[in-house]
Parts: sequence; structure tokens; C-alpha cells
Amino acid sequence: MRQRITFIQEPQDSVDPKSLKVTKNEISTTGLKAAREDRVTFGFEELPQELYRVLKATHELHIRWVSESPYESIVPFVSRVSPGLHVFYTPQRNSNNSSLLCPALKKVFGEIDCISPEKSFTALPIERFSHSSATQYYTPLPHPNTFIHYLTNKLCTAKNRSPQCISRAKLLQSASYLDIDFDTISHALSITAFWPPQTWSLSLPTTPPNRLEVGMLSIQDPQAPEELSLGGFLTLVGDDASPSPTLFSFPARHHPTSQHFTSSFLAPSGLHPTLQLRISGSEKPVDEAACALHAHLTLPRVLFADKYQFDDALFLASKNLSAMHYISPGVDLEAPAYTLPLWGSSLLLELAPPPSGNGEWTAEVPLHLRYLAPSTGGLQEVHIPTPVIFWACTADEGSKFTVNPFERVDLGYEGLFGPRTMFYHLDPEPALEPGASGIPAGGEKDAGRLVNALQVPVLDSQKSAYVELGTAAVVVAGFTWVCWCLWRVWRAAGYTRRMEEKGVVVEKKTQ
Repeated sequence: MRQRITFIQEPQDSVDPKSLKVTKNEISTTGLKAAREDRVTFGFEELPQELYRVLKATHELHIRWVSESPYESIVPFVSRVSPGLHVFYTPQRNSNNSSLLCPALKKVFGEIDCISPEKSFTALPIERFSHSSATQYYTPLPHPNTFIHYLTNKLCTAKNRSPQCISRAKLLQSASYLDIDFDTISHALSITAFWPPQTWSLSLPTTPPNRLEVGMLSIQDPQAPEELSLGGFLTLVGDDASPSPTLFSFPARHHPTSQHFTSSFLAPSGLHPTLQLRISGSEKPVDEAACALHAHLTLPRVLFADKYQFDDALFLASKNLSAMHYISPGVDLEAPAYTLPLWGSSLLLELAPPPSGNGEWTAEVPLHLRYLAPSTGGLQEVHIPTPVIFWACTADEGSKFTVNPFERVDLGYEGLFGPRTMFYHLDPEPALEPGASGIPAGGEKDAGRLVNALQVPVLDSQKSAYVELGTAAVVVAGFTWVCWCLWRVWRAAGYTRRMEEKGVVVEKKTQ
């Protein structure tokens, strides 16, 4: 098992190496103000058999869990994904074991609505850019408690010989996001977690043969727009007697901006809700580059976008939209939510910012609700994750994006752009209702959460009995009336036939 723990600080909070206590098997300090990223890598021989069988049938597997609570990003951890659980999966060619994936996901993350990759996952356009995974799955997941329980019981075993494994696993309850990555080239499973800037009191031990590398780095001024620079100290616990100074730069595709946004549904929403994006500014992050502002929406199956609406240029202009560049294939525009096996759909829109870049502005995305299953009370609340909004800008002609030690891949949208695209992310903020109440559009229980709640009218299961009885009564009455009419016709026709058989002439009226 290999471990890498990285602390990123603002320059004014840079650590004093004298405050770091390094021993043969431990590094410790107090009052360290920094953001934190933990990465643990497991070899095949350290994994439970059930995971080993799933990964042997996998070409690529990337799992992204993001908390619904807003968090402060810091360079180089600025890339964004909508809250919830995202799974990006590419099976091995000619493999028949892809059916093992959904049962494994349920065991690791809880009872999620996943049948199989063939039925529940949507396809991604790998024919356009080969660096994208083949399929995608999403489900809301407010917390990773089931995953933490699985870690402590399955991976924190004697085989890993890590006495602090359980405490490190429980620390994941406060993480802002988790990444789980596997590919056939490395033959290793890595788990990465991120915590936003806070003050830490550390005591990080390690035991052979496990490897622990600790970095305490601060942000430096980059030499080029596409680069990030970090400087500070690295320590290989168990090998180094003291921290070693370091300074390095690397190209990065993801960068921060000073802009932010909120998202909320316009009221009243009805069955055709409109998602309003309120953005703080429209100024491009890079003046000399070609940039376009995009919104990537993750829509669970209860909600969908009608791609034919986005063909009208005048309609798009009225909503401050420019174009729809991608929507998941196979979106059924008529089916109720409870009949669909697919998780939902994703949507990539290009926004149309106003010419002046200083003031706040809005864009609106028209969406549609599906019919939901009956429930008690006649209303059902659904939650839609906040979208990801970013500027996509072209890099310089000579830019080469080589290996980045902190790069996040398979986020669901970067595969829709070329390899020389840089992303400048806007920070999401919880939406507030008009006025000074400070309550989000979803109500008090959604305060401070990056989700948008909708109250959807459905059939009230407590009152449906009257509807069922009334429907049955109308059907019986209609059937009785039809039988009565048929009997009258038979009776009249039967009387005429009997008279003719007895030789009695029955006069027929003619006009």
C-alpha cells in the first residue's frame, strides 16, 4: 500500500520546516492551515476477492463522489463535479463479467438503483475523443457512510498492516469529494480524498512495508498561463531524517476564476420547470484566448431536456443560451420515470454572456418532469444537483499537457472537448429565495446544500381508492349499457324472424 498526503497552503500560511517533527516512523506538527489531499494506492493482492473479480473484467473504472455541501477550492484542486455519485466505466473487450459491477457498487455504496451497465448506464461519445470512458452512471448520494463502513471492514485488514487505517477511513466523513480510479495499465486501485482549507494537528505514522510520502506545499507565481507552480517540502517518512525543499511547475487543464454562480428553479415550477443560472460576471478569464462559457447538467431520470427545443436560435437567445453541444443518447421524451432503467441524462450547453462583463446576469434552461409513481400526500420531492459551469479556452499552439500529479480525469465533460482545452471553473453557491430570508429555494432543510429541490405533483395513494372505485363503477355501467342495447337489438330481430317462420307477413316500412 502506497500513501501520498499533500497539504496545499496559501503563501502567507507557508509552514516553517522547524515546526515539523520527523522521526523514523512518523511526521507530526500542529497549527497547520492548509487544504489536504490523501491518496492511497492498493495492489491487486491487497484487495478483497469480490473487488478483484470486478476489476479483472474492467478496462477503466472511475468513481467520483462529491458532497452536497459547498466547499472552498484551492489550486491545484479546482476541478468541479456535480454533487452525488458518478461512475465512469469501460469494460474489457469480450468480457462477460460486467454484470458484477452493479452488485459490487451496491455493496460498497449502499442500495443504489443500478441493474447492470447495459441497462442502467448511458453511453459516452468515445468515438469523438478516445480519452473518455465508454459509459456513465449517476445517482444522488448525500454521504459516503456505507463506503466508509466497507473500507473499515474489508480494506483495513491485517494484510495492509496500517494501524491508523480505521481513523483515516472515518476521516472521510468530512471530505468534500472522493475519487476511486482503476485502469488495466497500472493494475492498482487508488482512492483519493480532498478536504478544503482548515487547521490541522497532525500525527502521521507509517509501518513497513507501507510507503508514506507527505508534501507541504504553497502556491507560487506560475511562469506561463497554463502552468501551476508549487514550492515547499517533501518528506518520505521512514527514509528522510528531515523535510526536503522542492519547487516544481507543471501544466494544468483546470484553473480557478473569481466568478461564482447560483442555480434555482423559477416558481411556480409546474411540470415544465426552468432552471435559472445566476452568474456574477461575463468577463473572459483569458483575454488573448478563444473562450466560451459552458454549463454541464447532470439530470436524474425524473427530469429531462427536450433536445428539439434547442434547435431554435431565437428561443436560445431569449434564454441567454448559445447552443446545445451534447445530450445523452436515447432520452425518451414520453416514458414515466418508474418505467426507465437508465439513470437519467447529461447535458452540455454553451451560454451566451452579455457583452459587458461586470454585472450579474442570468441564463435559463427549460426542462421537463416525468410522471412519477403514486405516493402518500400527492407531492413528491426530487433533488437535482447543481450544474458545473466553466469557461473552456484554447491553449497556446505550443502547449503540451504532460503528466500532472494532481490532475483529475473522467469528470463527465472534459472528454467532450479537445486535448488542448483549458477549463476555468466558477464556484457554485447555494441559491437563496428572493428577499433577505436566507432560505434556499428547496426550503430550510436544503440550506447550504448544492442541490435544487422540486415539489412534483403525483397521484395521492391515500385517495387513489376512490378513483379506482369510481373507474370500476363507470366501466361496469358502460358495459351494462352496451349489453342492454345489444339485447334490445337481438330481441327485435328475433321477434321478426319468428313471425316469418310461422308464415306471418311482417310489413316493413319504406320511405
